[in-house]
Amino acid sequence: MSRVGGDPRAGVTVRAPGKVNLTLSVGPRRPDGYHELTTVFLAVGLHDVVRIAPAARLTVTVRGPGAADIPAGDGNLAARAVRLIARAAGVEPAVAVHIDKRIPVAGGMAGGSADAAAALVGCDALWGLGLPREDLRLLAAELGSDVGFPLYGGVALGTGRGELLTPLETSGAGVFHWVFAVSPHGLATPAVFQEYDRLRRTRPADGERVAAERVAAVTDALDSGDAALLAAAVKDANDLQEAALSLRPELADTLRLGPEHGALAGLVSGSGPTCAFLTESAHAAATLATALSATDRYRDVLVAVGPTGGCSAVPD
Repeated sequence: MSRVGGDPRAGVTVRAPGKVNLTLSVGPRRPDGYHELTTVFLAVGLHDVVRIAPAARLTVTVRGPGAADIPAGDGNLAARAVRLIARAAGVEPAVAVHIDKRIPVAGGMAGGSADAAAALVGCDALWGLGLPREDLRLLAAELGSDVGFPLYGGVALGTGRGELLTPLETSGAGVFHWVFAVSPHGLATPAVFQEYDRLRRTRPADGERVAAERVAAVTDALDSGDAALLAAAVKDANDLQEAALSLRPELADTLRLGPEHGALAGLVSGSGPTCAFLTESAHAAATLATALSATDRYRDVLVAVGPTGGCSAVPD
């Protein structure tokens, strides 16, 4: 990572993007307790900003929407990232981490994972380690399934439990406009997978062929730059959506409301409960956001475009 101006010893500030899963195909539970996944990640322009600065000891502070729900001690994923890269580098994890939240908390958009990725990038720069991005990805995989993707951003295929990443080259023909309706109540990812397992016992999983077809349809749509094609490709492409709706039935009303106000498609983002709506233009996104905000049902309604880049340094 390149430092943007100044002396990195004084501190490093990193922006990290949120994500939406354009497809999410879930396989059986593995012996290690995780599920086999095939997913297409899209980085979107909602960013957390993470500041890493030298300190006497490791501390974490958080500001922004949902900050009160984020642990500030060792339970914080960014703190775990600092300890992990410090151990790998043979240095003391003596830094102050400050997180300005913009990505919804417990919303299925990898906000905690983005903060952890930013912490890895920031510590690498602060300590002058010069680690290749692939080495950071390997560390990220130890922290969680989604932590690696914010390092790269753009569009990527995730396999394994989501930590094995293959960047997907698209033509760059289009930028896609999204609206995110953030539920006032979070939804724990383990609970959604447990509900998925319960529901799946009543029917077979889709299998590898369907997963591959979903990936191909989304990739083609991204290449075309056509929002309508992408809307068709993401419809019913998240295997966790039914489980999220089972746990939070009110999300079905949100998914119906989006198209009533011009959305081309609506889906639960990752494990939820944030609902993501694809629109045809910036104007359509603004119109939808205004309509959703007027219902007063949501903790926040956010507008963003994607794809966008991965973790990057910003000027102080």
